[in-house]
Amino acid sequence: MIRVENLHRHFGGFRAVDGASIEIETGSITGLIGPNGAGKSTLFNVIAGVLPPTSGRVFMDGEDITGLPPHALFHKGLLRTFQIAHEFGSMTVRENLMMVPGGQSGETLWKTWFQRGQIAEEETALRHKADEVLAFLTIDHLADEKAGNLSGGQKKLLELGRTMMVDAKIVFLDEVGAGVNRTLLHTIGDAIIRLNKERGYTFCLIEHDMDFIARLCDPVIVMAEGRVLAIGPAEDIMRDDRVIEAYLGTGLKNRKKAEAGA
Repeated sequence: MIRVENLHRHFGGFRAVDGASIEIETGSITGLIGPNGAGKSTLFNVIAGVLPPTSGRVFMDGEDITGLPPHALFHKGLLRTFQIAHEFGSMTVRENLMMVPGGQSGETLWKTWFQRGQIAEEETALRHKADEVLAFLTIDHLADEKAGNLSGGQKKLLELGRTMMVDAKIVFLDEVGAGVNRTLLHTIGDAIIRLNKERGYTFCLIEHDMDFIARLCDPVIVMAEGRVLAIGPAEDIMRDDRVIEAYLGTGLKNRKKAEAGA
């Protein structure tokens, strides 16, 4: 679904992404891991149109989408969530979902005057869909709660719910587990798996929780210093000496030598 070819994103002399090439297969849940500063979020931002690349190309379903703005990618079914949830705090959880789909009749002043019946029908349909999404995510009891009052994990579920209000093809999740307790993280993981298996969503997610990555993701892509370091199944990645060195600053062989010497 997504192919990234020799992507670079520089900030002055700093190469945040330095020639990364990846592929995300349709129907997969792909993990993207690496130490802080590896370039993961910058790569996400370039793919999702938040940042333009310095060079390189991004393709979606064979179409060159390099540099397209987020709203154009939104309409193609590419969505991205952020490490810090971007909810509308003064609106209810249901209202946050209902406002996601674009092109609503109520957005046009003329129609608010002369086509109120059509607007009412659309709002009824959106409300029904929002309630279905909340039930799917097991947070329907929070439908009338102000979104600003939700916990960190509940806000992440709301972010996931917003992707369900449109015809998402691929969703990029940035540190979905950050600040989330283990119970809610398990609920989020269940929702991702169900969306993947039951609704055909393709996911790519950045995450530092390796247990969460191992449960959900195949393959796992490892980045370090702006480059792709390794790609493979989670169990192989966690045994890869290069990955251990990137995270811990010492390779597995050196660690074993140190243990043997002790």
